[in-house]
Amino acid sequence: MGKVVGVGGVFFRAKDPKGLHAWYVQHLGIPLTDGYTSFEGPEAQGTTAFSFFPEDTKYFGEGTQQAMFNFRVDVLDEVLERITAAGARVDPKQEDYGFGRFAWFWDPEGNRVELWEPSVETAS
Repeated sequence: MGKVVGVGGVFFRAKDPKGLHAWYVQHLGIPLTDGYTSFEGPEAQGTTAFSFFPEDTKYFGEGTQQAMFNFRVDVLDEVLERITAAGARVDPKQEDYGFGRFAWFWDPEGNRVELWEPSVETAS
């Protein structure tokens, strides 16, 4: 039987799709080719989580956000410095587990985004 083996894409609404994507390119280094992003090679390897949360979860932040991105990053502190310098609102809370470090920020349109730096054991 066939089964899902990872996330094939992440899509969400934006008031200014081109402007928001340009922000992600500039501050998170996410490339854009032909109107979409595709991760090939070593960036695409590693663990991908898929999970459901209760309807009243606060994990996505306050408001009506229905989904949240989790981006795997190589050096969490450097990414946080770059987006903080860009004026992004960053959650002061960070979490550290055996499988990696986590932090959160809100993009220019108010979407809460999770960043994950996998531990060395998890990343390999």
